[in-house]
Amino acid sequence: MTTRPDPRDENPSAGLFEGLAVASEADLVRAQARASKRVQGQPRVLEPNRAQVELRASDLESLLGEGHRARLVWGYVERQNLGALFDAIKARGAAPGRRAIDPRILFALWLYATLDGVGSGREVTRLTREHDAYRWICGGVAVNYHALNDFRGANDALMDELLSDNVAALAAVGAITLERVAQDGMRVRADAGAASFRRQARLVEHQAEARELVQSLKTQAQADPGQASRRAQAARLRAAQQREQRIADALKRLPEMAANKRRNGDRPEDARTSTTDADASNMKMGDGGFRPAYNVQFATDCGSQVIVGVDAVTAGSDMAQLAPMVAQVEQRLGQAPGQWLVDGGFPAHGQIDAVAGKTELYAPVPRPKSSKGRDGDEPPAPGSEFEPKPGDSQAVAQWRERMSSDAAREIYKDRAATAECVNAQARNRGLLRMPVRGLAKVRCVVRLYALAHNLMRIVALAPQLIGWGTGACAAAATPA
Repeated sequence: MTTRPDPRDENPSAGLFEGLAVASEADLVRAQARASKRVQGQPRVLEPNRAQVELRASDLESLLGEGHRARLVWGYVERQNLGALFDAIKARGAAPGRRAIDPRILFALWLYATLDGVGSGREVTRLTREHDAYRWICGGVAVNYHALNDFRGANDALMDELLSDNVAALAAVGAITLERVAQDGMRVRADAGAASFRRQARLVEHQAEARELVQSLKTQAQADPGQASRRAQAARLRAAQQREQRIADALKRLPEMAANKRRNGDRPEDARTSTTDADASNMKMGDGGFRPAYNVQFATDCGSQVIVGVDAVTAGSDMAQLAPMVAQVEQRLGQAPGQWLVDGGFPAHGQIDAVAGKTELYAPVPRPKSSKGRDGDEPPAPGSEFEPKPGDSQAVAQWRERMSSDAAREIYKDRAATAECVNAQARNRGLLRMPVRGLAKVRCVVRLYALAHNLMRIVALAPQLIGWGTGACAAAATPA
């Protein structure tokens, strides 16, 4: 009898794995890949090493593109008449003395910093070492914050003259028509604390203490003239003298504040001034609170949005600022605007009379106060504010009648579209708190903002005035 061979005798492992699923081709490929990785080890990559030192050969000119704003600022500065600054430089010819920093560098740095929203001299100095645009403006010249701050705070007359020249140049090419001008004021926080305000008795007491401290430091310096402590003694003496001077300035302004109190019906003995910034005044801010501030005034041409007048005052009210600004614009351009737009805080009757015959005033007419609660009294009729009142001058009566028309209301819409836009741009560029103390330096800062604003308007309206083309470069430098 023939026996059948057992398949397990030919393949002994057949019974052991006969229950397992057959591996697919994809599984085999993945298994081979895993085996290959185990053989090859971990991946090798180039990791960053940011501590290594690199040496790069490059010139400052190649750091900025053709349309960079720093080039625009420098092109503008090069065309300004800065002869007065060069005349004041004492290092000349073969005479001894260190070379002075080119005034154009300091002016360009502040203009660019203003457009960039930087208001600190120390911060600008840091940027001249680390930021390509500021380094390009310096061109390898080392600048310190003392030189920057001295330039900004000591050239009020020059900046006012430059503003007049630029506005006149824009008017000459037809960019400014002076058909309509809008004026507005905004309160800018002063560099002084609310707790720094003192009455006369405390000011006199602080002044005596400051004088005693100054005399004591002078005596110590004479008794111990050691080289090691000389610099520290000089610094302490300088700080004490500056404090004594600030207190003296506060006492000097006290009669003005007392007169304001008396005029408002308050007690003049309650008048207070700041020992930090004597020119700062407590003003009502936009949030309803009272803080030390300055009242910054801008007059802007409605057609071009070019600032044609600028000032900073210590009064918190706008009531007395209309006539001086009209006179300032008339002096800059040789003529007064055809129409002048202001808000309800400006049109005091005396101011309206002062500008009569120069310009046509457009301002809201206040409504008569209602006398509710009194027997026999009726609320004022609608539109009665536009009727002439007893004691009104001819200019005031004409203003009331003018504002009753629909055409006047349509014209008045340009005020907010112009003045509020300029104020917002100044805020966006950092005009939130004054970086300096004292009215003279504050006016320098405000005029610098006006020059920076007008520079960007020149790019949009008349770029040929600063040698700037109308192509892609100019468009790239113009802010959105």
